[in-house]
Amino acid sequence: GMTRLLLTRIPFFKEIIVSSFSCDSCSWSNTEIQSAGRIQEQGVRYSLAVTSRQDMNREVVKTDCATVRIPELDFEIPPFTQKGVLTTIEGIIDRAVAGLEQDQPLRRATDGEVADKIDEFVRKLKQLKEACSPFTFVSRMCVGAAPSCPRASSLSPPSLLQVIDDPSGNSFVENPQAPQKDDALVVTRYRRTPQQAAMLGLELDEKPADTAEDLRNEVLQFSTNCPECNAPASTNMKLVQIPHFKEVIIMATNCDSCGHRTNEVKSGGAIEAQGTRITLRITDPSDMTRDLLKSETCSVEIPELEFELGMGALGGKFTTLEGLLKDIRDLVERNPFTLGDSSTPSQAEKLQEFLGKLQEVIEGKTKVHFVMDDPAGNSYLQNVYAPEEDPELTVQRYQRSFEQNEELGLNDMRTEGYELGDTPGR
Repeated sequence: GMTRLLLTRIPFFKEIIVSSFSCDSCSWSNTEIQSAGRIQEQGVRYSLAVTSRQDMNREVVKTDCATVRIPELDFEIPPFTQKGVLTTIEGIIDRAVAGLEQDQPLRRATDGEVADKIDEFVRKLKQLKEACSPFTFVSRMCVGAAPSCPRASSLSPPSLLQVIDDPSGNSFVENPQAPQKDDALVVTRYRRTPQQAAMLGLELDEKPADTAEDLRNEVLQFSTNCPECNAPASTNMKLVQIPHFKEVIIMATNCDSCGHRTNEVKSGGAIEAQGTRITLRITDPSDMTRDLLKSETCSVEIPELEFELGMGALGGKFTTLEGLLKDIRDLVERNPFTLGDSSTPSQAEKLQEFLGKLQEVIEGKTKVHFVMDDPAGNSYLQNVYAPEEDPELTVQRYQRSFEQNEELGLNDMRTEGYELGDTPGR
């Protein structure tokens, strides 16, 4: 026969290898999948409540080390009893039915009682494919009721709980609403047990886990309220290492009620001993793609446009140079002092002229100097020639003035010897 291999990528998941074998002599065919990546750092568990016939069409990647369970039927497919497969929820049930029916003729001849029990269980599995089985959580009150039962027909569509547990972390259940959240699908990631690691052939590390490293690889989540509609929302927080710079904390909030989205960047380190003044001469449209970190204490200046953005405006941002300039454009357009009935024609004309010049800078048609001045030294602009020097980028370190230290709250800060004696009052 012939085996064909295909490297493909599943949306919102990862790359897999699909292998298909077919024999022209006996027409036998077989399809398997293998992960194209490594074993993940954590195992994964998918819990899906099947509530409709459409849920049976969800795509599923099941590796050979994954366990499939249907708790309502007390049914389980143990790991390493089937090869990895790319299929659907219905396909998993069909595969289980085919496996149970494979030796039924022999069982009927040798042990008819066991064969009858297996036939009854197979009928239950086939009913699940139509999402009308009475053996579900919703129709619990009508256990054993026939399909024609009037009480069964008046119930809401039943739900079937399907669980896929994969310690390798390479299994997947489709979310048809991606990238939105699917309420019927619960994805849980967990740390493998020593027994699961040994089953996967992994060497056990007896050293204690590095808590700091775990925080770098984990997205933390905490509850908050939406700043627009005050509805309950969740904020995701991630510690990110910027190359050739330092660690920063990125926080993003997404409200499912009103759709409001916001993100904010905080410095992951201390205030530097010196301030930083970064000057970039924009000479090419490709400069717009440079990564940029603007802290809350950073001010922005474009001398050619006679424009200056004070510290605190726009908050902390981790974006590109083009993204920051577009945020500045949106901020100027929404300025309440230059809009409405109180604005004069001359103000509106100057505003439109400035916006036109700023748009030319964003499109790379005008060469200007872009200056970031951060007394805390926690801002960053990407050097595309790193680790070599960038001919168009200048980074200047300077000593902060008394007024700048006062704004940062450093003049009265005592970090050494504070436990000895009383701190003098102001």
